[in-house]
Amino acid sequence: MSNDDELDDLLDELDSQGDLETSQQVLSIRTESRRYDKPVTIVEGFDLESDEIKSIASDLKSSMGTGGTVDDGRIELQGDHRDRVPDLLRERGFDVRE
Repeated sequence: MSNDDELDDLLDELDSQGDLETSQQVLSIRTESRRYDKPVTIVEGFDLESDEIKSIASDLKSSMGTGGTVDDGRIELQGDHRDRVPDLLRERGFDVRE
């Protein structure tokens, strides 16, 4: 049973380091005008696996009721969401530069 305890301790330690990495990432948020002058909110600066970025994008899209995509390691959301996105990302432990 001590091996299981050691494994649990190791997994907890790795998880706590993951949280530290998240807080060390500085994300930037900006908007661009796209076709027909439609605004797009862009979140970039992630140092995560593609699947994790897609998961965050999915959470953001459902929280704001908007569409979007992940392109080249950045999240693109339809509309101007600079007012809400920083708070949502900070809740997930990210450092956000506006």
